[in-house]
Amino acid sequence: MHILFTDLDWQEKNATLGTVAVLTLYALCPKTSGKSGGLFVKKPFSDRPIFAPLTPLALILAATAFTLTLSPSLIPRSGLLQGAVGGISFALVYAICAGLIALWVWLDLPTAKNPRLHWIPFALAAIILTYGLASATGWQNAVRKAVGMEPVESARPLIIAATGLVVAALLLFFGRVFRRAAVLVANRLAVLLPPRVAITLGTIFVAWLFWSIGNGVLVHSALRFMDASYAQVDALIPADEGRPSDPRKSGSVASLASWQSLGAAGRDRVNAAPDSATIGKITGTPAIEPLRVYVGLNSAKDPAARADLALAELIRIGAFDRKLLVIATPTGTGWIDPASVAPLEFLWGGDVASVSVQYSYLPSWLSLLVEPEYGHETARAVFSRIYDHWRQLPKHSRPRLYLHGLSLGSLNSDISLDFFNVLGDPPQGAFWVGPPFASRSWPQFTKDRDIGTPAWSPRFRDGSLVRFTTQTDTTADATAPWGPMRMIYLQYPSDAIAFFEPASFYRAPAWMANPRGPDVSPALRWVPVVTFVQLLTDMMTATTTNPGHGHVYAARDYLAGWLALTDPPLWDEARLERLRDWFAARGL
Repeated sequence: MHILFTDLDWQEKNATLGTVAVLTLYALCPKTSGKSGGLFVKKPFSDRPIFAPLTPLALILAATAFTLTLSPSLIPRSGLLQGAVGGISFALVYAICAGLIALWVWLDLPTAKNPRLHWIPFALAAIILTYGLASATGWQNAVRKAVGMEPVESARPLIIAATGLVVAALLLFFGRVFRRAAVLVANRLAVLLPPRVAITLGTIFVAWLFWSIGNGVLVHSALRFMDASYAQVDALIPADEGRPSDPRKSGSVASLASWQSLGAAGRDRVNAAPDSATIGKITGTPAIEPLRVYVGLNSAKDPAARADLALAELIRIGAFDRKLLVIATPTGTGWIDPASVAPLEFLWGGDVASVSVQYSYLPSWLSLLVEPEYGHETARAVFSRIYDHWRQLPKHSRPRLYLHGLSLGSLNSDISLDFFNVLGDPPQGAFWVGPPFASRSWPQFTKDRDIGTPAWSPRFRDGSLVRFTTQTDTTADATAPWGPMRMIYLQYPSDAIAFFEPASFYRAPAWMANPRGPDVSPALRWVPVVTFVQLLTDMMTATTTNPGHGHVYAARDYLAGWLALTDPPLWDEARLERLRDWFAARGL
């Protein structure tokens, strides 16, 4: 079942239309020449050759940007990735500077030229780049130390330099091709229009053409390829992955959802549930099997039908007879972190039911970029169906209801909760982990935090409704007891998925202010444009750290959150430590 690109054909049509429009314009307008011009110009606009030397001032600033990208950010990088980031920053800053210089000239403002001194900017750029490459290892190790990773002997400066050179050259070549195309179109328009109008319209026409081709053809084709690839991966069933025999498990013979339809993430979720013997061994008391319901993208035709199926599965296996019921919204691929709900199942001796409904098989960033409404619609439908059934049950016998989500699952879970619809009979709480910067409620809670509390560990009012925690459990720092509903956000200061800000392009994020988070390097500094590129890259690599940093949340921190949220009985520190060790031994 392919879920993407049902509405993207217009982009390909737009690309074709843009190409035809620009070519038609170019063909119909007469050509200018140096001997006889049109109405407004006697000489066409000139342009530098594509392989002309770099502009000195722009070169210095671009080299500085490259060096600054090597400085500490949130997540360590390989030499290859670091070089790519440096090359992108070099080209981006160079383009901005060259554009500003062109604007200066276009406005007929005074300029100074001294060809005898042109070697000085190039020498200065070389010195700046050499300093950055020589410092790269120390800077990378500062980041690695902050996130608990072993230092490296070398950051591979030669790989950084080679990769950066290739990336920057390609991007600059592309930029100069764009400029050349804009000048060619402007020269055609200049016989009919004033010079400045001609160059402005020429630039707009070519920008439209390039955008149409890039977004409507190249990106479209790439997304279609990824869509097909992820669909195949989602449908693949390994030979050693057997269908569950327990009739209470999703995908079993008795289940309303077929084993194939659960998808790869769903089948992993069902099979990974701890059994009663394992739970009992850790807790030292008798335990029961936790219930995990999973409905795949292909288990029903649309979000509403999948929500109905999830509710039917919960009723079929007696999930509403358990003490706790968790609506666990998955990430974009349908994945549920193995370290997330399992601690809760141990804390309550297996007397927990959880339900998850897949809305995509694509990575979270791609799902959010292309089809965000799929996740929103599914999360709302699932919560609505389950909540409506739950609130009709007797209060003294129904399970306590909680919402949970990691990353994009956190965002969609948040969206599913409409406070105005639940105020009369609210669920008991929500546990949202690694909320993306585009979340609904999290940015507002952070912005309205108590004065004096850091953005990475805020305190919101008296803490009776919302509390924040990090690697250090701060859920008990509130000034008031919990109210009827509890909400906890777990976030790591080094998690760029949570703390990326588009505004970091031109201003420093609040979380960079002192005091800094424990896993954020004190050497990290904000630089316009550069920090934006760094954080954007950190988002893509946020899951490459050890558990407990970046976007890799550790079971011990999930455990602390569930303890504060649910108040399980009969747990002392010795038993909690035994449980932490059990998860740590499994890399969680």
